[in-house]
Order: sequence, then C-alpha cells, then structure tokens
Amino acid sequence: MERRTIGAAALEVGAIGLGCMPMSWAYTSSQQRGDRSLRTVHAALDAGSSLLDTADMYGPFTNELLIGRVLKERRRDGFVSTKVGLLVGDQHVVANGRPGYVKRACDASLRRLQTDVIDLYQLHRADPEVPVEETWGAMAELVSAGKVRALGLCAVGARAARRGRAGLYDGTIRQLERVQQVFPVSAVQAELSVWSPEALERLLPWCEARGVGFLAAMPLGNGFLSGTLTPGQGFEPDDMRARHPRFTAEMMAANQPVVAGLRRIAERHGGETTPAQVALAWVLGRGRHVVAVPGAKREEWALENAGAAGLELTGRDVAEIAGLPGARGSWD
Repeated sequence: MERRTIGAAALEVGAIGLGCMPMSWAYTSSQQRGDRSLRTVHAALDAGSSLLDTADMYGPFTNELLIGRVLKERRRDGFVSTKVGLLVGDQHVVANGRPGYVKRACDASLRRLQTDVIDLYQLHRADPEVPVEETWGAMAELVSAGKVRALGLCAVGARAARRGRAGLYDGTIRQLERVQQVFPVSAVQAELSVWSPEALERLLPWCEARGVGFLAAMPLGNGFLSGTLTPGQGFEPDDMRARHPRFTAEMMAANQPVVAGLRRIAERHGGETTPAQVALAWVLGRGRHVVAVPGAKREEWALENAGAAGLELTGRDVAEIAGLPGARGSWD
C-alpha cells in the first residue's frame, strides 16, 4: 500500500488506516464481537492499513485492550494512535485536560495497548477549565520522556457549527495556532468525506501549508456512503446514528442520490469496485498529507477499504462527485 508521512515527526503510515471505534463504542453493540474484531484488525494490518486509531474513552478502555492484544503480537506492523482528554461517566462525557491526569492516562493507555510507546497521541477535546497550552505542554513532556512519538489534535464543534452555517473549524484552528507555539502538531483529525467536505475550505489548507498530516475521520459518512444502508432500516438505541440528523428515514432517502452517484462511478471502473472505495479514493485525492481512517467491524470491510488505495479516479469521476447534491440533515 502507498505510504504517507504524518507531520514534522515524519512518521510513515499506509494511506488507509483502520478506525477501531465501531468495534467497541458508538455503533450497534449487538454486532460487536471480540474475536471478529481481532480478525478484522489482523486483516487490516495484512492489507497494509498500518494506522490503528483508538481512544481510551472507546468502551471505555475496552478498545485499547483489544488493540493491545494485536500489538502484543505485531507491534512492528502497527502504527498506534490513541487519544486523551475525555472521561465517560453515567450517560455523559466530560473533558479533563489537567496535566497530571494526562500523564496518568498515558501510562494507563500504554499498559492497555501493551506497548512502550504511542506513535501518535491525540488530544480528543480541550478542557474548557484548563488552558489548552497546559494540556499540550504535558503531552509534549510525554514525547520528551519517550512515551509518545508525536502529538495530534482532534477537531471540535463540527455539527453545531454546521447548523450555524459559519466558522465550521474556526475554533479548531485557533486551538491549533495556540498549541503550535508550545510543541509541533503532527496531525489533525477531522471529518472529511464526499458528503461532509467542509474541512476543504480552511482546515485542510491550514494543515497542508504547515506540513501537518490530516487524518480523515468518517470518510464513509458513518457507513452511509458504502451503499449498504437502507432508508428506514432503523438503528439500535446505542448506535449514534439513531440520533444523527442525516440518518432519519426521510433524510436517508433524500441522500440516496449521493450513493447513486458513487455507484455509477464504481461501475465504470469495473471489476469489484464499490461505492465505498470510490468515496475513499476521493478522500485520498485531497492531498498527499491525507490519510483516510474508515471504521470497520468485519474483515471483508477492512479489506475492501484497503483496496481503495489502489483506485485512481479520473478527472471525469472527480467532476461528477463535485456535481453531486449536497447531503441533507434534519436541521436543513
């Protein structure tokens, strides 16, 4: 698989990563099976998807434990990215960016991941009660201590800003400019897909201009762009799509032209090309510093996603995608 470089630390990863969250968190729990998840991670690594993206809050903790079982056997094959800054309580999530907590959380993640170093340590969310420079400074000390190789930041406020139609990533860029003065940012993680292209306007150019890697989260639109979901199919209560403005039966039906367009392009490429692969190839085409991080719970999906790294879209393909109708949500 094609290799891409993340940030000033010059860390190399495959162009397609593996978002491990769906295996333990936020998606239908009845489909989360440990043995199947382990097979999926191994299949992704075999296919060259070296970046394994997790977080201490996924589960909580169980996702890191899962990845740790794989890393114990295949540490050299995996590029491990985990996150800090969010605590899961009873029916709520709170931020904690206190320096002492960040250091303790890192040690706990290292134990669960069964490794002595985290390749990319990301700030999941800034704590409004703690200056972000203090949190980032504590994370930088972990680099000096040899526990972390590079630092990243997750984008904030996307859905709320989208409803307001203005300044989608203004808050994230302000945070980035502040922490960049403390220690180099190697990567930014934010949503980017055919149906959520907002990062192209300001956030992606900010990263490109500074040599910062961009981890494209949700590049398959929470599964919608794979073309495997049916309008009105419903979701289990613990699945975040049950509350997502684009996954009501009405909005899923309204957004079918987006999937239909991807399917037409896939058919032109022949063979076994899928709409999901077209969607991922579009993301990879946004720049050499972009790494797509689709989630997957099954081996076949991880292999299908990895195959997108070899798909080259034509100018006609890209123009057709640009002409697809914008995605709609129940806020519209």
